[in-house]
Amino acid sequence: MALKAKVLYDFHAENPGEISIAENELVSVFTEEELDGWLEGENSRGEVGLFPASYVDIIRDHISTSASNNGFSSPKTITQSPARTSSSDSQRGFKASAFVKDGDKIVVVMGSNGPEWQEDPYPFTCTIDDPTKQTKFKGMKSYMSYGLTPTHTNIQVNRRYKHFDWLYARLVERFPVISVPHLPEKQATGRFEEDFISKRRKGLIWWMNHMTSHPVLAHCDVFQHFLTCGADEKAWKMGKRRAERDDLVGANFFFTISTPTVPLDLQEVENNIEGFKTFTKKMDENIVSMNTTITEFSRKQMTGFKKEYQKVGQSFRLLGQVFELDQQAHSAGLNKALAYTGEAYEAIGEYFAEQPRQDLEPISDLLDLYRGHLANYPDIIHVQKGALTKVKDCPKQEGELHERCNIISCATLAEIQHFHRTRVRDFRSQMQHHLRQQIIFFQKITAKLEEALHKYDDDQ
Repeated sequence: MALKAKVLYDFHAENPGEISIAENELVSVFTEEELDGWLEGENSRGEVGLFPASYVDIIRDHISTSASNNGFSSPKTITQSPARTSSSDSQRGFKASAFVKDGDKIVVVMGSNGPEWQEDPYPFTCTIDDPTKQTKFKGMKSYMSYGLTPTHTNIQVNRRYKHFDWLYARLVERFPVISVPHLPEKQATGRFEEDFISKRRKGLIWWMNHMTSHPVLAHCDVFQHFLTCGADEKAWKMGKRRAERDDLVGANFFFTISTPTVPLDLQEVENNIEGFKTFTKKMDENIVSMNTTITEFSRKQMTGFKKEYQKVGQSFRLLGQVFELDQQAHSAGLNKALAYTGEAYEAIGEYFAEQPRQDLEPISDLLDLYRGHLANYPDIIHVQKGALTKVKDCPKQEGELHERCNIISCATLAEIQHFHRTRVRDFRSQMQHHLRQQIIFFQKITAKLEEALHKYDDDQ
């Protein structure tokens, strides 16, 4: 006999064999036996298939309604503008402030250029191996599994893209003034094609490098759970539910901030924020323009340049073939040299076609990553602007509002400072890589032409 279960969280089917379920919906479960964290059942629309076991709670007659929810609240809605909180949210926030532990505190220090996140005393990195295709439910479901190895544990854990997606959602909810990098985009079809897999892995590596280099994101509980929880399904679910029940999210995040002793000059803060808005607007415009230029130049290299060099190469080879009609012994060396020159030019055409993958595509990938960052900042700035407006509009509550605005301003400026430091690091490193690849590229062409040149020596 099928069991009844109440759906705790929305789940949208992504693959064949799965079914979508909605929060508070009653579904039928065919068996309580889980298969790698999935149950088989039927939703209220009569669709039969698989859904995550952790997203439902089986209803039993002897368990009260409150227990049927396992004490878990529904997942919180992610908002891109956490400053827009109601008075009741604010009251809950003041209650939450009493439960902030020292280990939850996030420290902002005053650096030479203004507020900064406290430097990470235990930095680490994380590698992402080539993904492997996995199947389950006797081949009904296929997915790509990525091996992650953080240097502070040196223990590999396996994650799917949906796990990255879940983590991203939690981080956006948790940190209203921190720019969480965007994940590589989803793709409905061709998920197992080699080019897509390679591009997604590169995007995830960029994402992971930004995460591990951020002094706040790198050590938050949910990210550490993502990096360190092994194959124990129960431990993974417990960590997920703990993250989804976290009270220190959205506006309550600011109760975890420890600021420098001397408060900021709010007029100076406002000027700095306006300056950063202008910078991000100009940077975004330049990224769009530069990406268009890079795309067009890459297209020319892969098609136009290749075709033109091959045409030149064929011309040299045809000239050599014509000279062979002379059948003079003393011209044999020249004929061979012309044939080799033709081959050299055709090879150079192939070099041009292959080169954008080495030097231009990595720049384009970096620009795409930073365009995602820039898209986050209007909401981040909106949070700070909202706090500043309240200070101006409510002079009678100046003390309390000033303190809150100071906390939000310190966190916002610390994040802006981190953005600039990371930007300088990334673009310096990428331009060094680009120029090294360009030097190698032209050295390769030079070597090919020098080989062709030697074919014309008199003693050949």
